[in-house]
Amino acid sequence: MKTIQEPGQDSVVPGRKPVLELLDAAPGRVDTVFLQKGARGPEISQIVEICKHARVRFRLVERSELERLFSGNTQGVAARVREADYADFTTLLRAGREAPLPVLLALDQVQDPGNVGALARTLYALGGVGLVVPRDRTAFLGGAAAKASAGALARLPVAREVNLARALDQALDQGWEVCATVAGPEAVSLYDAPLRTPAVLVLGNEEKGVRPGVLKRATLRVTIPMARPFDSLNVAQAGAMVLGEFARRRLGQGRKD
Repeated sequence: MKTIQEPGQDSVVPGRKPVLELLDAAPGRVDTVFLQKGARGPEISQIVEICKHARVRFRLVERSELERLFSGNTQGVAARVREADYADFTTLLRAGREAPLPVLLALDQVQDPGNVGALARTLYALGGVGLVVPRDRTAFLGGAAAKASAGALARLPVAREVNLARALDQALDQGWEVCATVAGPEAVSLYDAPLRTPAVLVLGNEEKGVRPGVLKRATLRVTIPMARPFDSLNVAQAGAMVLGEFARRRLGQGRKD
């Protein structure tokens, strides 16, 4: 799949397991691995071996240098990475029909990289297509997102579009459904909704939800019914529930066939 390289903006992934997962999934994204002098253990040995095999630069540094890179607990290792490369959206639509779960996740100005990473992790595990995000006012897909995704973000293609609404028009023209999660009386309960694939699932900003211009493109609006009075779910939780329902329906169709 053709990707478009986005220059600049380094970020840091701390911790032994996250760095191992990143090296395993996408060693090409890693600029340098920093290892604290004196750090020991099987994971450290694995990291060094993978770096040597994949020709990823690594350095032994003092603890003070690691602390300058990342203020929290690094477990003696941190990787400096670049933001994810970007996939061509047209190619994503074409190839996405063959995914185990033909659902493409559109994040409309989702700001928290932890939410993006968690959603990528769920999407990858369920066999989803990939992500599409707007160019502006969206989370930086660097170290924090990569860590939260547990390596999934490095395995999923991500498209970045100047105009998300126009991208959804393109998806509609190619026969994709567009499903948006909203709160309100105009929405259908997730469990009663006619979830069809291939589909683009649109999730909105943590505070403002899906923008009106993007929402206009939705062929289906769904809401998650609450059994108790409650404000709302975190966008990553809500997205996981909707993706899980898409996967459940897909699995049920496969069994009937």
